[in-house]
Amino acid sequence: MPHDYNDLITLFNRTFLTSLNTELVLGGDEPVYLPADTEHPHHRIVFARGYFASALHEIAHWCIAGPERRLLEDYGYWYLPDGRDADQQAVFERVEVKPQAVEWLLSASCGFRFQVSCDNLSGDHEPDRVAFTRKVRQQVQHYLNGNTPERAGILSEVLRQHYGVQPLSADDFPEPL
Repeated sequence: MPHDYNDLITLFNRTFLTSLNTELVLGGDEPVYLPADTEHPHHRIVFARGYFASALHEIAHWCIAGPERRLLEDYGYWYLPDGRDADQQAVFERVEVKPQAVEWLLSASCGFRFQVSCDNLSGDHEPDRVAFTRKVRQQVQHYLNGNTPERAGILSEVLRQHYGVQPLSADDFPEPL
């Protein structure tokens, strides 16, 4: 089955629009999370350029954001863009382990190929993609052992049913080479 972002929008909104007042929305160049306000009655997860992977990544951030964070634009996080030095990249990776682990779970639930994002193409430091993937994989294993964030678990089940994917196991998350 092809991976169409419109399916993600439909499945996500069917699952969470009424229950958690949150909708997935196609956006422009930059992803953003926007809480409900006087002009928009729903919280919005806006993903970039119609990319399936971008939608999964932004959903993953939402899946781990607590109730207070979901009332803040972009969950109240500060983001240092591409061009980070080694120390800044290390901080980025520490913060990204959990959302990227959720993204990997959701990707696997769709039968969609996952690749970690070090997101530092023009930095003066070459990230260690394999080491970062191992950290993300370790977090996935933790989630598979009964610790999956609730919203991620709900959406994983919805996606697996839609894409005909069997229940996930550790074998679905191979050790990086």
